[in-house]
Amino acid sequence: MREEKKGNKRGMFIFLCILVFIISFGVGVVSKITHDPTNGKYKVEWNESIGTIYTDIAYGEKTSNKFDLYVPADNSKESYGLIVYFHAGGFTSGDKSDDKAILEYYCSKGYVTAGINYTLFGEQNLDSNIYTQSMEVKEAMPYVVNKAKELGYNVDRMAVAGGSAGGCLAMIYGYRDANESPVPVKMVFQAVGPSSFYPEDWKSYGLDKDYEAAANLFSVMTGQKITSDMFGTPEYDALVKDVSALYWVNENTVPTVMAYGKHDIFQPYEGSMRLDKALTNNNVDHKYFVMEHSGHGLQNDDKEYIEYMEAVQEYLDKYMSN
Repeated sequence: MREEKKGNKRGMFIFLCILVFIISFGVGVVSKITHDPTNGKYKVEWNESIGTIYTDIAYGEKTSNKFDLYVPADNSKESYGLIVYFHAGGFTSGDKSDDKAILEYYCSKGYVTAGINYTLFGEQNLDSNIYTQSMEVKEAMPYVVNKAKELGYNVDRMAVAGGSAGGCLAMIYGYRDANESPVPVKMVFQAVGPSSFYPEDWKSYGLDKDYEAAANLFSVMTGQKITSDMFGTPEYDALVKDVSALYWVNENTVPTVMAYGKHDIFQPYEGSMRLDKALTNNNVDHKYFVMEHSGHGLQNDDKEYIEYMEAVQEYLDKYMSN
């Protein structure tokens, strides 16, 4: 009976951890809707003079294997840069349409842009995890590029971006899969995306003190069988490498702009410090913005958030121009 109760407690803990990811998505969305420190600078009144949106283009056989493509009205250029933005949602919720405003904005600036859906973890998709999601978006990339070319837009370079779970997937693609990309990946920009899975960093979940719970949660997130005695071993590093952008950082890693909230309780701020250190040690051109008064929604540091968005534009101008 005790073992059964203990198992129930563990199961409930994992459920609550996943629920927190869903709540974190809500926090991020609400903060964006109710508060815009840029006063609408990164929004446009979309119309046909700006471009055309093609929705729900299939890239695979699964229900969620679809993407939206935004192409600028001006189709006279010899080549175009592509910006792919992955949606937030704690790997369990969200949709490509959530990022419609930012995709419209960058399309209005002459980029081809795309939002990609991936199979979310949930009751109907218990086998879905960060690794399978990362492989789905990797599979989508040639379809995105080919569809753009089919419509008359020759894409020859790209940036990958996202927020929260989408930021995690953007880094994985930009760091792990750049060498296999159909066009060169020039940069990554992302906010509050987890880049590694060290139990000691995930203090807000109590995982720094409960390695068994950490092993259970990280097993669900990574799709690997992790046990509490693996932490701190090469075996563990090998198991989580494919979903840990941190482990792929080297001297050839693409330039990166990233922002994190110092009081983030949904994904560990400490992990971003590890990432910043790795990028610095490998001399990767990057900018690391820490929102000193904000959590996951980056809602309490207007000045720094504007600086983050300005840095994104600076890097786009530097690395995505013809």
